[in-house]
Order: sequence, then C-alpha cells, then structure tokens
Amino acid sequence: MSAMPPTDAQHIPVLLDEVIAALQPRPGEVIVDATFGAGGYSRALLDAGATVHAFDRDPDAIAAGEKWPETAENPPRLVLHARRFSEMVNALAESGLVRVDGIVMDIGVSSMQLDQAERGFAFSAEGPLDMRMSQSGPSAADFLNSADEGEIADVLYTYGEERQSRRVARAIVAARPLSTTGDLARVVRKALGYRPGAPKDPATRSFQAVRIHVNAELNELEEGLRAAETLLGEGGRLAVVTFHSLEDRIVKRFLRDASSVSGGSRHLPQASVMPEVFNRVSRAVRASEAEVSRNPRARSATLRHAVRTAAPARIAA
Repeated sequence: MSAMPPTDAQHIPVLLDEVIAALQPRPGEVIVDATFGAGGYSRALLDAGATVHAFDRDPDAIAAGEKWPETAENPPRLVLHARRFSEMVNALAESGLVRVDGIVMDIGVSSMQLDQAERGFAFSAEGPLDMRMSQSGPSAADFLNSADEGEIADVLYTYGEERQSRRVARAIVAARPLSTTGDLARVVRKALGYRPGAPKDPATRSFQAVRIHVNAELNELEEGLRAAETLLGEGGRLAVVTFHSLEDRIVKRFLRDASSVSGGSRHLPQASVMPEVFNRVSRAVRASEAEVSRNPRARSATLRHAVRTAAPARIAA
C-alpha cells in the first residue's frame, strides 16, 4: 500500500469488508466513492485495481487526497471532485463518464470533522458553532441566531427527533447570541434538566438536528440516490452506509421502491409497467461485535446494498 489513511480507531472505515464484498471491485472498473473523507473505502478500491472517482465537499478532505500518488498516475486512478455527491452525474459527464460500475456512500459527518474542535461539529471540546461540511455558506450559529423559534423547533423535532423541541428552541432564542459549541450544549442541557453521568447527553439530538439542517444532508442523500440510479450500468453495485434511522429510512424506502415492479393503474396499457431498476437488495447489514470493539463508531452503522438492472432510470438525475 502506498498511501494509507489514518489508522487510529476513529478513522477506520466502518463495515469495510462488507462494503468491499458488496461492491466486488475488479481491475479496470470505475467506482465512485461519494463521500471520500479520510479515504478508507477509496484505498481498498484502489488496492483492488479499480479507478476511483471520489467526491467530498470538504476542502480539507480533497487537499489530503491530492497527496495520494494515484492522483498523479497517467491516467490517474484516483480522480477527486470537490463537489457534493448529489452533483456526480454532471461532474462525471465533465470527465467523459456516463456509466460507472459501483458507488459507495458513507452518509453523515466524518470522523475527521468530529475530531476537529475548530469545525464545530461536536460538543466534546469547545469550538466555534460552525458545522459546515463545505466550510462555506451559513453556519450553525447563523441559523440559530437568526431563525425564529418555530423554525428552530421544527428542525430539532424533524432532524433530531427531539420530543421537547419547543422547550429547547425557546431556551435557544432566550440565550442568543450563541457563538460556541459549548454555548449550545449548555443551553440544551439546562432546558432538558441534564445531570452529569446520565447515559446519553441530551445535546446529542440537537447537535445532530442542526448539523443535518445546515448541510441539507437528507436532501443530499435523496438526490445522491437518484444520481446513483442514473449512473450505474447493468450489474452496477450500490452500497450505502448510514448511521441513524432518518438516513436509513430514506435508503430503505428508495431500494424498496426501486426494486418493486410497478404496474401503475389498471386503466393504463400494459406498456406502462415499470420494471425493477435494482435487484438483489440486501437486508440491513450491521457490524459484528468484534468490529464494534475495535471501532465503537461502527455500532450505529447500517449497510444496505443492491445491484442495478438494465431497466431505464425512473427519473433522470
């Protein structure tokens, strides 16, 4: 191996063996790593002989990837795209590609982002209230300090499944302006009556909700799945790793709908029947206890994978 990503437990890609088994990379194939991050999946795909087109909206991830020797090969076997993965159809077309053999997505915030206090994703260390994956656009502080109470409550309830979202939103508005991760964590804990030593910090739900909202993560996932349906050729493999129920429900619903033969209305002609566009859809795959012991982040991970059929995409991305 020529260039390895960090090897500490926090940066080990989750369900790596299972993802590679689902993708079945072969020499000469083109596979998209939609969420490059520290490059764990890309490294395994490159080692299998595939060419990888990797996407990440975080400029830090792209800058680290540019140091990999595969980017300098002729032709390069690692092609980096500093873009959202929802844009992969257009981005790959610019590289002369309209079909690929596999796509992997690892949804949500990366370990690198969580580990850097200055990025403002976590409350484990004091940092600016930022949470922007792309390091551009409105930050978490911008949203929380300007949105009205109702909008904040809706975000906390929808994306954090916070049952007391209105109470927390009211406390946030009363405490404005907020500028650090500690500010937000303290407000949420006080609003919910948190006591140190409780099994789960209640601020977790609010941080998740604000992060998802700031980065439009669920919309990105939905658009990325449609892009994958457009790009994958017959026999192409899709593998998606999620970390909480909101993401997993989107993937499960997408694969369920895409693998169902739809006949439409009984009043329409037989030609209107829509064939399945994915088959061999897996059940949820979760990490073994051995992996969880090595990499605690894997505990909440769920992998779903499927194979593309020859049917046309239902909606062009």
